[in-house]
Amino acid sequence: MPELPEVEALAGHLRERAVRRRVDRLEVAAISALKTYDPAPTAAAGRTVTDARRHGKFLDVVLDGDLHVVVHLARAGWLHYREAFASAAPLRPGKGPIALRARLDDGSGFDLTEAGTQKSLAVYLVADPAEVPGVARLGPDALAADPATFAERMRSRKGQVKGVLTDQTVLAGVGNAYSDEILHAAKLSPFALTHRLTDGQLATLHAATREVLGDAVRRSVGQKAAELKGEKRSGLKVHARTGQPCPVCGDTVREVSFADSSLQYCATCQTGGKPLADRRLSRLVR
Repeated sequence: MPELPEVEALAGHLRERAVRRRVDRLEVAAISALKTYDPAPTAAAGRTVTDARRHGKFLDVVLDGDLHVVVHLARAGWLHYREAFASAAPLRPGKGPIALRARLDDGSGFDLTEAGTQKSLAVYLVADPAEVPGVARLGPDALAADPATFAERMRSRKGQVKGVLTDQTVLAGVGNAYSDEILHAAKLSPFALTHRLTDGQLATLHAATREVLGDAVRRSVGQKAAELKGEKRSGLKVHARTGQPCPVCGDTVREVSFADSSLQYCATCQTGGKPLADRRLSRLVR
């Protein structure tokens, strides 16, 4: 799933390539991806791209005349920038992985695609990004929150730190992958309870959040959209590295699986050497 660093990089790429270009047309191939109907996609035609921004994990393509194309890429969505399209023929609805195509006046543009059968990619055409329910509910940006705000937000929700850190209403931008990396850097169990974290632990967690996200942004911004996924994977220390050695201590990276996701952690670095059991069957290590 694209998280804060990747969406920031995608916005940067669009600022470099698409800003000042005029939209010829938006073509919607997956009707389920379009979450708004007024204005219609035809309203984008003839408007100029003036900016590209990020709101948490939402991408915001700004058009003149107060129109925003706000995109949530969900778990399997992506943006592919095309210097030229192979065909000028309109997309056929329901054919292939492309959900939406934006054609620009110089022949370039971008496709929004989604792999798999679980379709969650969402596109909104709005006059104000705050009209998008997910944007309106966002907490402070995880990378921008100062230590006091970060601590207050983390303590505002009782629960396991992994879940709270990825709750977009608490802090915006962190998902499954970077939360594993942040907790590894902070040497915290993913199941530690937020209301039991000390001031020192919260300060360490804040510093780790800024370090991990900041480093990922620095590595990602300036990369082409097609290279971002590989860049993300190359920087991960524990996430998606089950069975491999922890690059910090050499212990084996372990995994806890859930119905539709999993987390990875290092027992030596994060849980005092004790493996985490299934949360449904144990009290867990905190």
